[in-house]
Amino acid sequence: MNKILIALVIFSCTLPGFSQNKQDMTLPYKQIPEYPEDYTSGNVISRFIDGLGYRYYWATEGLTKNDLTYSPSKESRTTLQTLEHLHALSKAILNAPKNQPNIRTADQPNLTFEALRKQTLDNLREASTLFSGKSAEDVSAYKVIFQSNDIKREFPYWNMINGQISDAIYHVGQVVSFRRSSGNPMNSKVNVFTGKTVE
Repeated sequence: MNKILIALVIFSCTLPGFSQNKQDMTLPYKQIPEYPEDYTSGNVISRFIDGLGYRYYWATEGLTKNDLTYSPSKESRTTLQTLEHLHALSKAILNAPKNQPNIRTADQPNLTFEALRKQTLDNLREASTLFSGKSAEDVSAYKVIFQSNDIKREFPYWNMINGQISDAIYHVGQVVSFRRSSGNPMNSKVNVFTGKTVE
């Protein structure tokens, strides 16, 4: 009986670590996907999003509670607030190839860090997939749409490239800087040029 009890205790102690590793395996962008053969407009945008996804994955990998509450000053966002902003940007990046509006609201989703990270990565992966193989004509039909009450504004996809995609890359860099300042630097084996991380 004691052997069974000991085995159950050992199993239960290892289970949380196992489930975390299993979750990480299901998240996209642990490494950047293979590049496509053709330089279509859609493939180029898809690759930009993939680069963002890879950077985001490793910028957020292993963040602690201390990292998430870190802020360089009273006026600045915390790391968690920056991640919430990145989540909103990822939704906008996904809405454009669906021609869906970004509806402005004061309500923010109350998500755990793990859920926030997963949703952001999933949004980026889905957006990248939607662009894959698309022609210039296809991309020119996509609009960046903002809606607030009865007011609807549309912009060409160009605004997404210099807007939300560039902004997201900028904020991922902030997360990397913040975590270094809070004493938990990003994995030094991350290679954004090759899109692979030596483990």
